[in-house]
Amino acid sequence: MSSAERIAHLRHAFPEEGMFRDKEWVLSPEAFALEKETVELIEALGPALRAFQRCCNQLYFDSLEKPEIGWVARLLDQGKPERVIALSRHKRWREDLPSVLRPDLVLTEDGVCISELDSLPGGIGLTGWLNETYATMGQSVIGGATGMIDGFAAAFPHEDLLISRESGDYQPEMEWLISTLNARSSGLPRSVMNPWNLTPTELIGSSIYRFFELFDLANVELADEMIKMAQGGEIIFTPPLKSHLEEKLWLALFWSPQLQDFWHSALNTDHLKLYIQSWQEAKRFGSKQRELVLKISGFSEVGWGSRSVSIGHDLSQEQWAAALDEALASFPTGPYVMQRFHRAKVVQHPAWNEERQDTVMMKSRVRLCPYYFMPKDCEETQLGGVLATVCPADKKILHGMKDAMMLPCVAD
Repeated sequence: MSSAERIAHLRHAFPEEGMFRDKEWVLSPEAFALEKETVELIEALGPALRAFQRCCNQLYFDSLEKPEIGWVARLLDQGKPERVIALSRHKRWREDLPSVLRPDLVLTEDGVCISELDSLPGGIGLTGWLNETYATMGQSVIGGATGMIDGFAAAFPHEDLLISRESGDYQPEMEWLISTLNARSSGLPRSVMNPWNLTPTELIGSSIYRFFELFDLANVELADEMIKMAQGGEIIFTPPLKSHLEEKLWLALFWSPQLQDFWHSALNTDHLKLYIQSWQEAKRFGSKQRELVLKISGFSEVGWGSRSVSIGHDLSQEQWAAALDEALASFPTGPYVMQRFHRAKVVQHPAWNEERQDTVMMKSRVRLCPYYFMPKDCEETQLGGVLATVCPADKKILHGMKDAMMLPCVAD
């Protein structure tokens, strides 16, 4: 099949208008190929991240009982309403963990580095459609043609989806996902629901995949009624109502010298030291030292989509100092994290050029998003697929954009 034939096939297979609302991207006839070593690392990463998240949950509850590490829970709970904190600590779901994990991995010269870990990720339907469509063109996508569908069905065997207004852009792709699941199942059909179209009695006995962030709880219709029902066992939410597991702060806590004994005991890993004594010193960093990323931890309306991100070496020293001041001022209610900036590897990938009616090689930097599902009553992880966001090489923040390619991955 030629490149032009593959592009025509992609366009023909594209779902009805609105399926990927506000998600325009550059087409490519080729899935994104990953080296064998990278694929092996990604496959091994699923169980490691599951173990890490279980340890995060344990550390949070340990810190509520042990004064010497009480600062951990205080830090994770900063700026959150009391009812959100109380939900995180509720005994009914104390041991529950999310059943899908998606790290954001930046492809670098040295392999990959992780920038975030999302337990309520978008893109499940999108990646499922990409896997299915590129597989029909003979490409051996990671996870297989139905890997995302199989993984979701194993992790959520009968859950209905509840999507808030804030998460509404993802509703079309989740409707595609549920429609696909219903078409191949002889059981009771699943539904995609919106809280403003429901009454509490309609939800009794339901298992619900919540597609809304806990920072947005105050804007979710029926939130009070649903919380009361969940606390009484009348409905079950997944992922569990635990705001502490939705924080980016865990990647900073992982390197904390004060917690090295816990992490060494739990995960047998090394720690990282920060060789400065004050934030005033950090403000005076030179351009090379400012190869850092500053972003809010997560419980915020700007905690997603790279909206709170500042890249230190793109700013003047004065702008960097101002960004630090803003982060420090916000810290009591909206903690920020700082990460080392890892420069993404520049690669070449064919992109379809509409004017030339042919492919051109596009210099790109790549974010990889593997989706790991945890089947019910099983501790093993199941890799459903890997979504590559292939951005123009001049972009430093890698995310979905109209001049990027959104592709499934194959093993090279």
